[in-house]
Amino acid sequence: MPEISLTTLVVLCLAAAAAGWIDAVVGGGGLLLLPALLLGLPHVPAAHILGTNKAVAIVGTSGAAVTYVRKAPVQVGTAVRIGLMALAGSMTGAFFAAGISSDVLRPVIMVVLLAVAAFVLLRPSFGTAAAGDGTAKKVTRARTVTAIVLVGGGIGFYDGLFGPGTGTFLVLALTAVLHLDLVTASATAKIVNVCTNAGALAMFAYQGTVLWQLAALMAVFNLAGAMAGARMALRKGSDFVRGVLLVVVFSLVAKLGFDQWTA
Repeated sequence: MPEISLTTLVVLCLAAAAAGWIDAVVGGGGLLLLPALLLGLPHVPAAHILGTNKAVAIVGTSGAAVTYVRKAPVQVGTAVRIGLMALAGSMTGAFFAAGISSDVLRPVIMVVLLAVAAFVLLRPSFGTAAAGDGTAKKVTRARTVTAIVLVGGGIGFYDGLFGPGTGTFLVLALTAVLHLDLVTASATAKIVNVCTNAGALAMFAYQGTVLWQLAALMAVFNLAGAMAGARMALRKGSDFVRGVLLVVVFSLVAKLGFDQWTA
């Protein structure tokens, strides 16, 4: 592990906790964690940054998933099937990543995110009807297959190809396709994320690009933040998640816009 000052270590741990909280509520914790690692460890190769990020994130994601499964009406079997498809999609996306310019993808993703934000703002009822409460639409087998193939495979492919905002896209897509409320969609997305993170971490570990000591320390804080975020989302409900979702979407648009401007 490289030499890290105490101040940098404290900042990285606090960033891990905040990222865990954001990721547990609505996804997008990587918006905070990856830049923190890049700024805190400027001389560390990018592969080690990515590997360490996955080692930290999978702990918090797993903790949030367990917290959600205990309290939210999650269909674990469906979530795992989507997760396995997302794992295959992310591996495929990573294979093609070298031939795709992020400068081309950023504007497209920004437009999609702004459209998503407008839709959520104009449809206050989006993601508020829980399955089984009499207001949600029935989920057909066709919709379940669509979620597995398109949500899992499609967003998994995007994660391997580009990545930013994957958790947020999962929450939105699961809400739209499976008619989940935002809390249950967040819970399902966490299980899917565990699957994709596990595959990525296995590859990084095989390549020896994980700073395990730093990751272990940051993971403790990430886990604490993730479990706190999951509990808060469960307690406050879909309206709270919807508010956080909009903040994360606009933050992601701002980050992508900044990256595009400085590219």
